[in-house]
Amino acid sequence: MEIRHLKLIKAIVEEGSITKAIDKLHLTQSALSHQLKEAEYQLGTKIFVRLNKKWILTSAGEKIYALATDVLAKLSETEQEIKQLVYGEVGEIRISTECYTSYHWLPSLMRQFHVLYPNVEIKIVMEATHEPLQRLTEGVLDIAISSDPIKDDNIKYIELFQDEMVAVVPDEHLWVKKRFVEAPDFADQNLIIHSLPLKTVTIHQHVLSPANVSPKKIIILPLTEASLEMVKADMGVMVMAKWALQPYLHTGNLRTVKIGKNGLKRKHYIAVLKKRQYPAYFNHFIDFLQREIKVG
Repeated sequence: MEIRHLKLIKAIVEEGSITKAIDKLHLTQSALSHQLKEAEYQLGTKIFVRLNKKWILTSAGEKIYALATDVLAKLSETEQEIKQLVYGEVGEIRISTECYTSYHWLPSLMRQFHVLYPNVEIKIVMEATHEPLQRLTEGVLDIAISSDPIKDDNIKYIELFQDEMVAVVPDEHLWVKKRFVEAPDFADQNLIIHSLPLKTVTIHQHVLSPANVSPKKIIILPLTEASLEMVKADMGVMVMAKWALQPYLHTGNLRTVKIGKNGLKRKHYIAVLKKRQYPAYFNHFIDFLQREIKVG
């Protein structure tokens, strides 16, 4: 007995009439009758009997219907599993970073990954920005991207990339003549940052705070373009990742200055929970990020 015979028997029972079964299976009445006779011939017994214009299962038919239900359900499940292997697994990944500048490269990589895994939805959880590691441990995120790993036995860190932070100043700024700047140089400058809290700002955390130095004034401005216009107008200095600045440097009137003799470098990590059992597509996504990301 073939799969088409099982589908036929199941359709007749569940649709309640030959006419409806014909419509569901997209068969002609003669083709349906031929397949039914073929199935009964192979079994050597009747599957249905007619009673008051209704098709009633025989005892043998009831067994075949039960078999059809089990086999077709298993077949459907297996087909879905194979489709997931071929076309990509089904699920979602909730992700966030500790810095808005990371969202410059993340959406592009998300689109590329979607081509490979169209059934995996990647959700950026913006409200978790600046505290991705805490949100990871709380279950709000599946993956966190951070350059400031915390010591937590529940978190596993996977190195992603390294970049360099540089100071951005206008063409005529006095820093342009310096080979590099250090913490004391910021004491008489307005520092433009994207957002609070200050403890999440790289220049404050790794340079100013350890030296106990505060800028003349802190200006909070979330928009990169507006911040750089303020720098051009000599209203303050900024510190940004060198790679994130590249699209803006061609407009002129901006210069970059190294921070510290060896530069202010930072490593970015993918953070996941050690004890959590992640679906396979999570590992595929992590491998994809490590392979495809081109910053730093």
